[in-house]
Amino acid sequence: MALNQQVFKTRALTAIIFVAIMLAGLLISSWTFAILFFVIHWGCWTEFDQLFKKIYPKYLAADLRITNLPRLIGCGFLVYCLPHHYTIAGVELDFIGILIMVVGAVKFISLWARAGTLRPLLLKGAVLGLLYISLSWGLMIHLRFFYFLQYPLGFMAALTLVAGVWINDTMQYMVGSLIGKTPFSKISPNKTLEGTIGGSLLCIIVVSSIGYYFVDKNAGWLFIVVSAIAAIAGTAGDLLESKIKRLAGVKDSGHFMPGHGGFLDRFDSLIVSTPLVWLAAQLWVALS
Repeated sequence: MALNQQVFKTRALTAIIFVAIMLAGLLISSWTFAILFFVIHWGCWTEFDQLFKKIYPKYLAADLRITNLPRLIGCGFLVYCLPHHYTIAGVELDFIGILIMVVGAVKFISLWARAGTLRPLLLKGAVLGLLYISLSWGLMIHLRFFYFLQYPLGFMAALTLVAGVWINDTMQYMVGSLIGKTPFSKISPNKTLEGTIGGSLLCIIVVSSIGYYFVDKNAGWLFIVVSAIAAIAGTAGDLLESKIKRLAGVKDSGHFMPGHGGFLDRFDSLIVSTPLVWLAAQLWVALS
């Protein structure tokens, strides 16, 4: 009993600290938002690299100089996704981001060309990592600064998405614990069909209602669309990460949060949801 209480206290304290850091990063300023997702990007890449090595043991023999370069290219993409009028020492960030990506890509190609039989595996790891991790977090940062007629459309969408993913996870767990009986997927045996469907519907209802009545009645469509993406794509993201962990033969992607797992465990739903929310925002503006 004492051990269970200690585990609960550890998980609760970790969750409180995690939420406090996330809220601070999301809300204090545009720079804290960007820094937050740069850190998340780096942590997710680190864990992805470790999982990839477990799935493909031959990857362990690869030179670290080449396996770390895709992560650097991804960082360049995140820099490029910051507002282009932002500057460092008078140099615009889009130029800095492009420079990092080009230099990283040239160096990667030069080392990759001499990697022999490891070339297919190195290319696979680089492409999958960039698409799975860097694309999502770059688009999240770009979404943060997306405006429509002076309206902070992207910022609203980003905050709604983060809240939607958290609420969706909570609702699915609660509904599944209360009435869940039918297994939803072999990949994630703890998920139930009742919990997944019921929790997703509750997520859409709760997020849409809070957004409409307490945030902005004129943006009701935004809360409905983003919460629906958080519920559906977020669940898909969770299942995808579970599949990757199963292939790697591990329970958690990492241990940066005691009692809660790693970066990928915490942000798997956002990774898949973010590109869809970004696309929805672009389409809405294009069709307006």
